Amino acid sequence: MPSDTSHVYELNHALGAHHLSRLRSVDTSPAEFRQHVHTLSTLLIAEVTRNFNTEPCHVTTPLETISGEQLAGRIAAVPILRAGLGMVTPLTDLIPDIEIWHLGLYRDEDTAQPVRYYDKLPPDNPTSVALVLDPMLATGGSASAAIETLKKWGVPKICMASIISAPEGIERLTTEYPDVPVYTCVIDSHLNDQKFIVPGLGDAGDRIFNTLG
Repeated sequence: MPSDTSHVYELNHALGAHHLSRLRSVDTSPAEFRQHVHTLSTLLIAEVTRNFNTEPCHVTTPLETISGEQLAGRIAAVPILRAGLGMVTPLTDLIPDIEIWHLGLYRDEDTAQPVRYYDKLPPDNPTSVALVLDPMLATGGSASAAIETLKKWGVPKICMASIISAPEGIERLTTEYPDVPVYTCVIDSHLNDQKFIVPGLGDAGDRIFNTLG
């Protein structure tokens, strides 16, 4: 049965296209790369949070008191270590009170399967919303493991945010978790034999943290 892609949102923005082009280039330095990740993440998170629940509040301006709105409930960012860390700062800029919970997952290069090495989620008291962050949604293995962990924690609303996605990763998430919307700046062509996204940008973690050797 084909997956339901009605909850897949691809960013369609001139600034997004511009920064993606620079992000992909082999000539982009690590410092520039981090800045493009920051900008693209900001654009993407603005879309992810567009319809988040709000609650009424009262605001006193220099002239009078008016009714306003504020975000409701507790919101968590869950970056998949290590590359997901590059997407955290835009969230703390936009939502200063956001909670940051880390999940450490790496891809076994022989099996292309995720291996968990770090998990500090508390056993109870889940947040109202959790945003899973990973610049690259390739096979979907790490994202699937993260979403499953958050569901076991009891998070009622989960969103996936990725800068570049492969059709294979989207297919997996929408099949396994049809209730989890996927937000991405772009959907690329395919995965190659090494399970890297094509045309992609190489290894996001290495380029963010300048560990290409």
